[in-house]
Amino acid sequence: MLEQINSPKDLKKLNLKEKQKLAEEIRKYILEVVAKNGGHLASNLGVVELTIALHSVFDVPKDKIVWDVGHQSYVHKIITGRREELKNIRKLNGIAGFPKTKESESDCFNTGHSSTSISAALGMARARDLHGKDNNVIAVIGDGALTGGMALEALNDAGSSNSHMTVILNDNEMSISPNVGGLNNFLGKLRTKKLYTRTNKIIKKQISSIPIVGKTAVKAIQNIKRAIKQLVINRMYFEDVGFTYLGPVDGHNIEKLESILTLSKQVKGPVLVHVLTKKGKGYEIAEKNPDKFHSIPAFDINTGEPKKKKTKDYSKVFGDKLVEFAKNNDKIVAVTASMKSGTGLTRFSQEFPYRIFDVGIAEQHAITMAAGMAKEGMIPVVPIYSSFYQRAYDQVIHDVAMQDLPVIMCVDRAGIVGADGETHQGTLDMAFFRLVPNLVIMAPKDFKELEDSLEFAVNLKKPVVIRYPRGGEDEKIKFEKHEKIELGKSEILQKGDDLTIIAIGKMVSKAVKIAKKIGGSVEIINARFLKPFDEEVVKCSLEKTKNVITIEDGTKINGLATTVKELIVDNELQGIKFKSYAYPDEFIQHGSVEELEHLKLDKDLF
Repeated sequence: MLEQINSPKDLKKLNLKEKQKLAEEIRKYILEVVAKNGGHLASNLGVVELTIALHSVFDVPKDKIVWDVGHQSYVHKIITGRREELKNIRKLNGIAGFPKTKESESDCFNTGHSSTSISAALGMARARDLHGKDNNVIAVIGDGALTGGMALEALNDAGSSNSHMTVILNDNEMSISPNVGGLNNFLGKLRTKKLYTRTNKIIKKQISSIPIVGKTAVKAIQNIKRAIKQLVINRMYFEDVGFTYLGPVDGHNIEKLESILTLSKQVKGPVLVHVLTKKGKGYEIAEKNPDKFHSIPAFDINTGEPKKKKTKDYSKVFGDKLVEFAKNNDKIVAVTASMKSGTGLTRFSQEFPYRIFDVGIAEQHAITMAAGMAKEGMIPVVPIYSSFYQRAYDQVIHDVAMQDLPVIMCVDRAGIVGADGETHQGTLDMAFFRLVPNLVIMAPKDFKELEDSLEFAVNLKKPVVIRYPRGGEDEKIKFEKHEKIELGKSEILQKGDDLTIIAIGKMVSKAVKIAKKIGGSVEIINARFLKPFDEEVVKCSLEKTKNVITIEDGTKINGLATTVKELIVDNELQGIKFKSYAYPDEFIQHGSVEELEHLKLDKDLF
């Protein structure tokens, strides 16, 4: 059945039983591809029937489907003519793991970060109205993405508009109440009423004491209560905002999905269709561990275990060291934007459950909340991926740096991250952070220096940015020397007279390799700090060698290279030969880290 589908037109020819068979084949195919290549699994297995129903009812590319985040678009890519290309998804020169308008006219908007779909879809709907067209616009957004403030801003705007658009709420947790602030406030007020709380406790206690059936009865009552909230409160919330609410509907029943989506086309104004799905659907191991299978490297289908054994990485080193510091300092707290596991905070959450705060996919809120905690004497540590720190840039400037508050901002996944591509590469953070007054910007050369940097930051009492890459150390280069970290001081790893190589972060190990390849008398400087920069040591070295190479895993604009150029100009240093290795002023495609580093950074050196 799968081989017959080369476009949505082929899908529309199938009857219900054939579509159900197709869903089974698509699941099997995605499982095989991701097991071999790695990628996003659980989310894609969860939207198979929903995607089939969407393409059965709507007419892409005339109708526009915006996939929030977009990691759940594999089924969409298969149906829209990219079945064979899926075998090379996320590989260099293969198709992307997210929607790309350059890749297919069926991809109407590029996504990769959370909570953007409703805004984009509303913009498309308003443009359609101004053009006098009649196509449909659909945003598909997960319940987790509703924790992002941008999604709530868009819901507010869309609800008060007269534009016809459909929001598909892909609810894979069976309840959205924890993810929507208005519902939390409503339920919170109810729970804080003394009569309600007291009565609730008395009833629970009395029913629980009934022999044999007591606990079962309590659970049954809780389930009924949750069901009533889901059926009544959700509808109330969205309809009060201005949407026509349809659902909830079984997200794995193609017939019901097609029926409710067809109905959504007939309703005037904004419509919200509430769809209940299960992450990892059809693959039991992923169903039981949806977080583990959100994004996974190549794995064994029979066991679910990665084919390549995971080694020690920067995230884990950071997390373990933070636990060690927190044991001796009760002012240390951790803040995460729904990335506890990815940023190495799992152990911290187990040992200090009351000192970790998961705010959901809400980086802006995370930073300003951390600033509030710092203002009141705490030491908040906020690990966020480099590409996601972009979302909180104003908060870093306005709420942390302007007040010079001691928030430790750990920038995970700095530099090239690989297969996730343009939206996830961490090449811009040094450039945009360097512009901000009061920030201290550090990048450790290895695990030990990361630990030392974290200790330094905890004691500094200033806003600090510590950036480090995805993965582990360079196994071929081992640094025996680790000088004590001092504010704005670099580290001279090797003295020389003919050439100065200045590197920062993971690129320090590359500097050592280059020095060995070049030979001669080479001075190697580990910058450590991009800001404040060690001008004194670097100036002395440049005056001596008159020849410098800079190496960094960020964009060539406003990073280490720019800093050194400014030093040369400001100090009127004459006759300096200058060469920089940094990433070009462009958004970098997907591929392995090694391929992209070779292609974009050091092609003429190695």
